Amino acid sequence: MKFLYGILFILFSVHLCYSQEDSISSVDNFYKEDQFYIGTTYNLLGKKPKDLSQSGFSSGIHFGIIKDIPLNEERNVALGIGLGYSLNSFIQNLLIDKDNNGNITYTILEDATTYSKNKYTNQLIELPIEFRWRTSTPTEYKFWRIYTGFKLGYLVTSTTKFKGDSGSFKHHNISDFNKLQYGLTLCVGYNTWNFYMYYGLSPIFSDKAILNGNDIKTNTIKVGLMFYIL
Repeated sequence: MKFLYGILFILFSVHLCYSQEDSISSVDNFYKEDQFYIGTTYNLLGKKPKDLSQSGFSSGIHFGIIKDIPLNEERNVALGIGLGYSLNSFIQNLLIDKDNNGNITYTILEDATTYSKNKYTNQLIELPIEFRWRTSTPTEYKFWRIYTGFKLGYLVTSTTKFKGDSGSFKHHNISDFNKLQYGLTLCVGYNTWNFYMYYGLSPIFSDKAILNGNDIKTNTIKVGLMFYIL
């Protein structure tokens, strides 16, 4: 995680350098915008079962490349299609374990249970598709943007971790996690600072994940900041 945040810092610094060189940049009437992105989010769980709660800071980091395809002569309306990577953590009180027969079990940790860690993490390869509107021109690199779209993710790895008085364990790539994750995205901002939101349309778990006799319909909501680089 520290390595990934280091990448965020480096790319953000490069973006600032581009901004400082605006006055000496040559005019490009066929310019494209925001071809690389990197961002950080606070991850929330939506549609939570009764008594499921989050604690601590559940974070995400996201980066990738976007093919910017201008749709009009002014080049301020465009389509973006890309490829990216996402690393996410979720700190909560849903214990995901296996019984003696290897079956996956789901339990809400009671308040009386003493533990120092209970979380799951995932890594996804993502395909973002964006409809882009902006106030950019061939000579103006500080501009407003509104990007809306759809993001499709494929789950590459997942890990659940628990550490408490009753012991500690770790499970990898539990089959109950949905491999395909998808949702709606929104990015709004000016120049460097852009508010970002993702709302998952797909549940995190498949219908095989049962808690107290009911399917776990929990989805992912991410809010944070997105930075774009030429």
